[in-house]
Amino acid sequence: MPRSVNAVASRQKRKKVLKQAKGYFGRRKNVYTVAKNAIEKGMQYAYRDRKKKKIAFRGLWIQRINAAVREHGLSYSQFIGALNKKGIELNRKVLADLAMNHPEAFKAVVDTLKK
Repeated sequence: MPRSVNAVASRQKRKKVLKQAKGYFGRRKNVYTVAKNAIEKGMQYAYRDRKKKKIAFRGLWIQRINAAVREHGLSYSQFIGALNKKGIELNRKVLADLAMNHPEAFKAVVDTLKK
């Protein structure tokens, strides 16, 4: 009895990997074993950096809030402490958006904290 191999599935698997490696440089795009390693490493980076992205955005929001608050004579930590004390539940994303795009609304928030 001849040996049975599933060539169709094997080829599909290789084609899928090489399709994912499209745009890579050199052998990474057309040699299966090299492409497979490059794809796996790329997936690891993508997974890790989806988490890092959230950290980076939080840092950006804090910088924007800090810059806007200092124009009104407060520091970031004083501002956040006052927010928590007053019970105002605005997250950093919303506060950063107000500071950048709606300075008059942000000034209103700061004024309510100063009272």
